[in-house]
Amino acid sequence: MANLVAHTVIRNLAAGYDVRGEGIAGVEKPLRFYASDQVHSCHQKALETLGLGAKALVEIASDDRQRMRLDALQAAIAADRASGLQPACVIGTAGTTNTGAIDDLSAIADLCEREGLWFHVDGCIGGVLRLAPDHAHLVNGIERAGSVAIDPHKWLHAPFEAGSVLIKDAQAHFETFEMHGPYLQLQERGMAAGKFLADYGLELTRGFRALKIWMAFKEQGAAKFGRLITRDIALARYMAAQVEAHPLLELFAPVDLNIVCFRHVAADEDAAKFLNTEIMLRLQERGLAVISDTTVQGRHGLRCAFNNHRTRRADIDGLLADVLCIAEEIKTEHASQRAHLADGPAP
Repeated sequence: MANLVAHTVIRNLAAGYDVRGEGIAGVEKPLRFYASDQVHSCHQKALETLGLGAKALVEIASDDRQRMRLDALQAAIAADRASGLQPACVIGTAGTTNTGAIDDLSAIADLCEREGLWFHVDGCIGGVLRLAPDHAHLVNGIERAGSVAIDPHKWLHAPFEAGSVLIKDAQAHFETFEMHGPYLQLQERGMAAGKFLADYGLELTRGFRALKIWMAFKEQGAAKFGRLITRDIALARYMAAQVEAHPLLELFAPVDLNIVCFRHVAADEDAAKFLNTEIMLRLQERGLAVISDTTVQGRHGLRCAFNNHRTRRADIDGLLADVLCIAEEIKTEHASQRAHLADGPAP
């Protein structure tokens, strides 16, 4: 929802006419939004919902650290302009869902200034890194964005769900959503005094989501959240070191934040996908760990994201031991099956 709200504001500004009154049929040049090929799928869904279509999202190739390539971005913008399309926005990601990669936000901000484009940051994972002094530099440039989406239910430990969006142009934000029926009239006093929050988003009736975030800050404080972020990143790096030290385990993506993509080695890619998927399923079914699987640049494996303040190094050691044990179990099962097949049918 946070990204959808931001994209609605961006669409209405970039269109250059009264989209609320005329609808998107009046767009003379189709709008284009640019993001890395690692961007979260919610952006495509948002642009489809806004009537711009999936083609409005142009995915730019990422480098070997899963960061958007600026040369490819510049080339795509130039090519679209030459084709009669209208570049509108560049989406920088501060922590991809797959690996935790962070785009070069300062460089993207420079490009957006040169090209006259809106700069939006999907900071749903890493947008709060500013709270952690040791890692705040990783999101340098985020302050230059026109809008930033943040998920407090991740590194601010808020209960599900809690999405937030910050938009610099308050007037554009207001004009995108403002609407008052005769039953919603502002007053100088009483319940209807002040701003209507419905004028800044899609929902009219909604829960008091901000309360749990405010209470968390009052109870824990920003500095404590920063320490928890630093601790999660340290745990991810510890796990990465343990994986790299074991001959049967390997990383298949760099570790930049709190996400570790690793796998048990196998003979080839097909075998690796089968083995690691089965490891994941047995871990889940036995109640040992809740980890996911993913594919990064054609390589499939396991994905761990550290967000729980109760996680300890001993938990990581236990998880890796379980992974190795289950892998041996699977190999033994398949060796037995192969031996059975080699024996042929019973006479």
